[in-house]
Amino acid sequence: MSRIGIHPVVVPDGVHVAIDGRKVTAKGKLGELSMTMVDDVAVAMDDGRITVQPKTERRFARDMWATTRTQINNLVVGVSQGFSKNLEINGVGYRAQVQGRDLVLQLGFSHEVRYPIPQGIEIKCERPTAIAISGADKQRVGQVAAEIRAFRPPEPYKGKGVKYESETLLRKEGKKK
Repeated sequence: MSRIGIHPVVVPDGVHVAIDGRKVTAKGKLGELSMTMVDDVAVAMDDGRITVQPKTERRFARDMWATTRTQINNLVVGVSQGFSKNLEINGVGYRAQVQGRDLVLQLGFSHEVRYPIPQGIEIKCERPTAIAISGADKQRVGQVAAEIRAFRPPEPYKGKGVKYESETLLRKEGKKK
């Protein structure tokens, strides 16, 4: 019995969910998202609640039970509230700014790094050292945040680089005399 899969997904007001065979589509104020499910899982909707059940007792069906439920929940939450990730930039002269549809980063290289902002993702820089990434698709928001962080991951001695806002760095002691 899955501890996550047994809970139904509650569809809030303003969100329309359509189930067509193996395809689930959610429409809300932040856009439209869809996903294709595996054959081993059955999805049903009644009274504003989406329930997910495995079709067989195979291990793969049980594994995909909670995964499918979580993905459907992410669709519903994404089109109604959205997801966001915050990044911090640490280092002398390190900064970021949005120019048109590009994020321009100065990270201590001899050149500036230009990152084209993907469709469906919104990036804001309230301060030159803070980046806020938001969007409806949880996977894409996390992927964009990981790609931006990968340009200059934080180093363990001084902590310079791009890190997640909630990330704690294990700092190393420098050279001893």
